[in-house]
Amino acid sequence: MAEEFGLCPDCWRDTGFIRGLACDKCGTPLPGEADGRAEFCDDCLTIARPWDRGRAVLVYRDTGRRLVLALKHGDRQDLARPLAGWLAASAAPILLPGMLVTPIPLHWRRFLKRRFNQSALLSGALARLAGLDHCPDLLQRTRATPSQEGRGRHERFENMAEAIRVNPARGARLAGRSVLIVDDVMTSGATFAAAADALQAAGAGSVSILALARVAKDG
Repeated sequence: MAEEFGLCPDCWRDTGFIRGLACDKCGTPLPGEADGRAEFCDDCLTIARPWDRGRAVLVYRDTGRRLVLALKHGDRQDLARPLAGWLAASAAPILLPGMLVTPIPLHWRRFLKRRFNQSALLSGALARLAGLDHCPDLLQRTRATPSQEGRGRHERFENMAEAIRVNPARGARLAGRSVLIVDDVMTSGATFAAAADALQAAGAGSVSILALARVAKDG
């Protein structure tokens, strides 16, 4: 990557922006041309998704993966602001007036170890850019879930079951409002599902999701 977040031609080519036709629930790229109708991937046709709409900016590989890891583990918090511009462009079709933006939360132990929540950096920068309210602590992790890495889909959903709740001190901000949940990476959707379930149970009007990067199947 060049200075001021500029991408060299090779990096730009390998970034894997999701453009054109994408699943309206999770944002994964789909074959074919967009014609204005909502289309859905095989996973979203077979798995109950407790949210309304979703988008993702990048496919999680090559430069897209390196950007995520730089933000998350490379202490490149400065990336959040320019990445928010990409998030805002991808999310434009699903943003609603008065929407409340919130990140997927970290458990407090992981937060102390990492010192920041990368998803909160992204959601805060996006909210400022889009002129929407941001509530970084709307959601809470009720337990320290083991890493999802290496787990199958069923194990991922079991791992996240009832692991996220709405912060009791923030419930008044939620009633009847549309909410956008932001995270850095979506794989199976288990974490988004746990967060969306909690929001729906607490009285959210509608819930949408936005990921910086989407793990997409090849082919």
